[in-house]
Amino acid sequence: MRLYTFHRAPNPRRVRWVMAEKGVGDMEVVEINIVAGEHKTPDYRARAGLAHVPALELDDGVTITESLAICRYLEAKYPEPNLFGRTAEETAVIEMWTRRCEMYLANPLMMTVRHTHPALAALEAPNPPVGDYNRATAERCLRTLDRQLEGRDFVVADRLTMADIVAAVGIDFARLIKLEPPEDLANLRRWMAAMRERPGFAAGA
Repeated sequence: MRLYTFHRAPNPRRVRWVMAEKGVGDMEVVEINIVAGEHKTPDYRARAGLAHVPALELDDGVTITESLAICRYLEAKYPEPNLFGRTAEETAVIEMWTRRCEMYLANPLMMTVRHTHPALAALEAPNPPVGDYNRATAERCLRTLDRQLEGRDFVVADRLTMADIVAAVGIDFARLIKLEPPEDLANLRRWMAAMRERPGFAAGA
């Protein structure tokens, strides 16, 4: 297998974190510099189908894109530790929180950075109002997540799950614009400090 990634991008980081948690070491990792436009070359497009990272090329030539799809593949191939749920109910609740963390937190934070950080103008024309709108969406979700983490070590279930990884990667990416959870969100800040201590967090950075 071959993973195409870019070390500074948040979506590939999710995959690398999952690989670290599961101890996946039998994979070739190829760095694609999206700032330099390497994801738009005809060769890469032919492999991935889209000018996106990450992309996982399997040994039979099938290529999977979209970070959560890749992570689900890795979950099936390397089932422990479980990150997506063991029972029907647990799987559904983890999926619910993973989607919430992606749609209302991680994606808005990524859009905030892309539209307000001058260094990312090479990827997308900055649009500060778009950035401000997404920042407000993300800040509302930070407070929702803080309430969810009251008395809990993880977003959902009794262990690290994909919801934690998606949320933590999104929050950490926002440090590019010096956006951190506010001081009054004590539950969220405690949880984020614990996430930053995990080996997977460092491996994904």
